[in-house]
Amino acid sequence: MYAIFADGGRQYRAEKGQEIRLDRLEQTPGAKIKLDNVLLVADGANVKVGAPKVSGASVEVEVIGEGKDKKVIAFMYRRRHNDSKRKRGHRQRFTLVKVTDIKG
Repeated sequence: MYAIFADGGRQYRAEKGQEIRLDRLEQTPGAKIKLDNVLLVADGANVKVGAPKVSGASVEVEVIGEGKDKKVIAFMYRRRHNDSKRKRGHRQRFTLVKVTDIKG
């Protein structure tokens, strides 16, 4: 059984027991969250597709912890211009969650 849900402008495919990196959520480790923006639920040949959401479906997750992704370097350079080199780094923060149950 799996479900496709949306969170933070992205879509994720979730199966029970799977760990997923979501955009940072203001939650403490061990907290349980119910995500109800489920777009599709599939159990073998039985598939429910929402328009846009599946009514009554939800994905329950448990927060494992938080972290940061690898650093991404954004470098800008314009030739023949003084002071036109710009180097910036960014590390996206995420929340690691574990899927505990899929209802739908």
